[in-house]
Amino acid sequence: MSRIGNKTITIPAGVEVTIAEGNEVTVKGPKGTLSRKFNPQIGIEQDNGTIKVTRPNETKTVKQLHGTTRAILATMIEGCHEGYKKTLQIVGIGYRAALAGNKLTMNLGFSHPVEFEVPADLTVECPDATTINISGIDKQHVGQFAAVVRAAKKPEPYGGKGVRYKDEHVRRKEGKTASKK
Repeated sequence: MSRIGNKTITIPAGVEVTIAEGNEVTVKGPKGTLSRKFNPQIGIEQDNGTIKVTRPNETKTVKQLHGTTRAILATMIEGCHEGYKKTLQIVGIGYRAALAGNKLTMNLGFSHPVEFEVPADLTVECPDATTINISGIDKQHVGQFAAVVRAAKKPEPYGGKGVRYKDEHVRRKEGKTASKK
């Protein structure tokens, strides 16, 4: 029994959900519009400001799709209503980021700057040289772009230098000199 799939989704004020034939769902809200086609085996019903996701049988694949469909629908509605945001911090001497137009440029101790093209559906801001804010309405795109930027220089365990999420805890290791006494 899927506990996530059985929960109903409440549609907040200002958000409009349209379910077309073939399980194509379009969500319009103050932040933007998202559209996605879901598996036709899963039933999506809307009434009185709520959405209910149902499944026709108890086979394993349908059970898996049930919870996943409900979770994706809930994130689409939340994204169009409030949006998603990830904050990255750059730690290290001389490490910095700058945004010029549609290009994010980072100096991370390499012999060359690392550049990323910002996708059209995302908004990237650099309030200071060591902070990057990534925001958008699609949770998957925001998380994916943040992961790609972080992968340019992951935080290393000895000095803690690199690109990390704002609340990420980097587990530190002792260096070689710690064992000599």
